[in-house]
Parts: sequence; C-alpha cells; structure tokens
Amino acid sequence: MNKATNLPNVIYTPESQIRSPLNLFQKMLHDLLNSKELAWRLFIRDISAQYRQSFLGIFWAFIPPLVTSLVFILLQSHRVINFGETDIPYPVYVLIGTITWQLFTESLNAPLKSTIQAKPILAKINIPYEALIVSAFFNILFSLLLKLIVLAGIFIYFRIELTPALFLLPMAFLLLISLGISIGLLITPFGMLYTDVSSSLPIISQLWFFVTPVIYTPPTSFPLSLITILNPVSPLLIGIRDLMTKGEIAITGTYIMVGFLVPIVLLVAWISFRVSIPIIVERISS
Repeated sequence: MNKATNLPNVIYTPESQIRSPLNLFQKMLHDLLNSKELAWRLFIRDISAQYRQSFLGIFWAFIPPLVTSLVFILLQSHRVINFGETDIPYPVYVLIGTITWQLFTESLNAPLKSTIQAKPILAKINIPYEALIVSAFFNILFSLLLKLIVLAGIFIYFRIELTPALFLLPMAFLLLISLGISIGLLITPFGMLYTDVSSSLPIISQLWFFVTPVIYTPPTSFPLSLITILNPVSPLLIGIRDLMTKGEIAITGTYIMVGFLVPIVLLVAWISFRVSIPIIVERISS
C-alpha cells in the first residue's frame, strides 16, 4: 500500500519501455486487467466525496431526469408545445428518453471528471491510466443501477408488458455508455489543458439534447430526418426505448451500424487517451 496516496501498489511499466504499437496494446491490456483494485478505490473515494455533503444524496441521480420529464409532460399535456404523437403514453416516452439521455451525458463527462480528480495523484506517482477509465465506468454503472429503480417504477405504474427483448437491454446500455466514454476520452486531453472544454460541455450537451429525439418523435422528412441518421446517440436511445416498450428495435440497420462503429471508436479513443495523458501530466507537473 502506498502510504502517501492510500492507494494499492500497482506494477507499472514506464512509457519509455514501449518499442512498438503491439507493445503499447499489450501494455494497455495488461494495465487494464491489473487496475481493478485501484479503480475500485478511486470509485469509492469519488462516490464518498460526491455524497458526503449532499442532503439529498443518491436522489440526485433521479431528480434531473424526473424534473426535466415533468416540465415537458406538462407542456405537452397543456398543448403549449406539440412534440408529436407517440405510439406509447407520452410520459413513458419522455421519462425513458430523459433517463437514458442523462446516462449518456454522465458517460460523456466521466473520463474528464475522473482524470481531473486524479490529477494530484498523477503528478506524484505513476499509475495505470486505465484505472481512471475503469473508475469512471464504475461510477456510470452505479448511476445506471439507481436509474433502473426509476425505470422499474415506470414499468409497474404504466403496466408495461415485459418481453424477452429485455435481456438485450444490458448490451444496449453498454453500447450507449461506450459511445459516451469514447467521446469523453477523445476530449479529455484537451480538457486537461484548457478549462474551456469542461465549461463548454454543459452547453454542448444541452444543444445535443435538442437534436436528439429524447422528448419528441424522430422526424421522418428530409432534412430533419438527418437528426436520426447523423446523430449517433439517436439510434441507441431509440433502440433502448423500443426494447423496453415494444420488445424490438425499429431502426435495426442504423442501430447495427452505430453498434459496429462504437467499439472501433472506443479503441481509437483509448489509444489516444493512453498516449496523450502522460505527456500532458508531464507538462502540467513541470
């Protein structure tokens, strides 16, 4: 145990010993497999810090999507805004949409947040950078488990029929989380150097929210239909909602295409993160 940081000792190979891309990939896999204990300790530290001085605690995982959903449900019910006709009750449509969207934004922000919080540790000792990714993933899974409670309540209250397709939900959630983490890993090096990135993320997320069919039905006429085609979040979010309420995915082709691209983007983002973070940490520490 490292007394200075209260973190477990982890065997770490310096970046200078990497001789080829194959060696880099082997080292990444090695560090990923050997970073679980460190990642778990970072996760426990982050969760404790997050809820230590919070009166509502874990309820903050429910409040944002529920409040957002309530606003749009009231606007729709009073015909202030017409979001289009849905083939399921609109409250179910918007609740599932906002909860799923929040899961994506948390995945998007998690890598940068985890890396910034670990900056004092990175400046003092060498640790596997994969521990930061795994720690972020643990945080997202914890949030997902809390959101599943709300989703279960939606199923019970609105008497949604359970289908065998629900067994595909873990994979659907994993794809959405992976997409968010991938984008988050790509922007993390810039976020470490420039605070503008973390400051602009809420604005970008808000704009992205309105070009994703979270609260409205996907447009079918060109050019608005490009929202569903070009926005990678749209088919994943729609797919989760379809699996939960219909037992099938309506936009199968687009969903499969995005599902195929997500692992590729994740690998590229992981390599980019792994190569750039040691350079940035050295620059910040100097």
